[in-house]
Amino acid sequence: MKILSVFANSTIVFGLISLIAILILHFVSTEFKPSFRMVSEYALGNYKWLLTIFFFFWGLCAISSGLMLWNEVTTAWAKFGVILFFITGIGAIMGGLFDVQHKLHGLSFGIGVPFMPIGALIVTYNLLKKAEWQSNSVIMLISSHAIWISLIVMAISMFLLFSSLKSAGVAYGPDSPPMTELPQGVIGISGWANRLLVLCYILYPVITAKLLLTIIELKK
Repeated sequence: MKILSVFANSTIVFGLISLIAILILHFVSTEFKPSFRMVSEYALGNYKWLLTIFFFFWGLCAISSGLMLWNEVTTAWAKFGVILFFITGIGAIMGGLFDVQHKLHGLSFGIGVPFMPIGALIVTYNLLKKAEWQSNSVIMLISSHAIWISLIVMAISMFLLFSSLKSAGVAYGPDSPPMTELPQGVIGISGWANRLLVLCYILYPVITAKLLLTIIELKK
C-alpha cells in the first residue's frame, strides 16, 4: 500500500506542476493569444523552459499513473490500457525535448495524444468492476470520456480554422510561419480546444490518483 500511495501522490504532484506551468505561461507570454495559438508555440517565446517543465511533468504524471494502476487492473486487456499511459507519457516528454520547430515534434504528438483516450476508457471500465471503485463511477466515467471528447473538439476546431482560412483566401501550410493575428472572418478557437485537451489528459490521472488514495484510506 505504501508504494501505491507514493505513485498516487506523485501522479497528483506531477500533474499539478504541469498545470501550474501552463497557467503561468498564459500570464508571462501574453503575446501568444490562447484562442488560436497552440500550447507548443510557447516554445517560440521567452519562456521555453516553462513549456519544457509543462511537457516533462505531464509525461511524468502519465507514467506515474501507469505505475500506480498496473496492479489495480485485473485483466491483460486492462494492462494493455495501462501501457498506453506509459506511451502517452513518453510522447509528452518528447514534446518537451523536441519543440514545435523540431522535425520530431509531430512524432511526439503522434505518440503522446492518440493513445490516452483508449487507455483511459479500458482502465476505467475495468476498475469500475471492482466494488471499491463503483461509488466513484460518475466522476470516473466523466473524466475518462472527456479525454476522447476533447480530442474530437480539437480536431473539429482545427478543421474550422483551416477551412475558414481557405475561404478567406489565406494560404497556410506546414511550412508557414505561425500567425500572430487571424484574418477577418477566420474562426480561431483551436487554441482553447488544445488547452481543453491538455486539461482533460492531465486531470484524469490526477482524479484517479486522488480516488485511489481515498480507497486506500478506507481500507486501513
